[in-house]
Amino acid sequence: MITMFIKRRVILTVTEYNIDAKLNENIKFVFTSDLHDCDNEPIIAEIKNISPDAVLVGGDFIHDNNIYERGFEFLHESSSLFPTFCSIGNHERKFSGDIVSKIKESGAVLLDNRAVRFKNINIGGISSGFTKNYEQGEFKTTPEPDTKFLEEFSKLRGFKILLSHHPEYYDRYVKSLPIDLMLSGHAHGGQWRFFGRGVFAPGQGFFPKYTSGMYDKRLIVSRGTGDKSPIPRINNKTEILLINIT
Repeated sequence: MITMFIKRRVILTVTEYNIDAKLNENIKFVFTSDLHDCDNEPIIAEIKNISPDAVLVGGDFIHDNNIYERGFEFLHESSSLFPTFCSIGNHERKFSGDIVSKIKESGAVLLDNRAVRFKNINIGGISSGFTKNYEQGEFKTTPEPDTKFLEEFSKLRGFKILLSHHPEYYDRYVKSLPIDLMLSGHAHGGQWRFFGRGVFAPGQGFFPKYTSGMYDKRLIVSRGTGDKSPIPRINNKTEILLINIT
């Protein structure tokens, strides 16, 4: 199922995935990533229309230390409507304030190398791994995640969903672990898409492997919800994901 919400020249696509987890109930999640402090109104309207059991936010909900208010407002609005769980992306590392307190004040649950149990599903979130001052020379293209947390999370009983902003973590750190589903963003769909492939993604370079869709039946990559890049998207609509776990 694909629906569209068009406002102020922004096209928001809702893409649906159905995951068979052999549960005794149907649990409906909305996953959004890479809002980059964009206009919240069409996103919240579509989330209300979907009416999920919970909202999952995969990082980069703010843009930088000067552009962040709408990102925290989104967390607050979402949390006032539905349980909302978020993980950290690299752009949250640009925020000079106390981001943990800001997220707590919004009502969202921060999953930064931490997991919670929600309706018989384990939801974990792994930190972006980028250092806070990466603009001053501490940036690493593929930073080391908390592998100890990943090992502990993978041993939990029951279905496991991992929020990991970086899809490039999958091959190196997650693929070999018994984690049922990993949700990522960061790649922005490869920015320009031709013949079903993205052109460039941070952390993966040109003609990246993971930019949009499902891979190995256990990694789903969102093209992102916001669009703050000075480089326009081509053949690459912004989206939120509707994920049905049954």
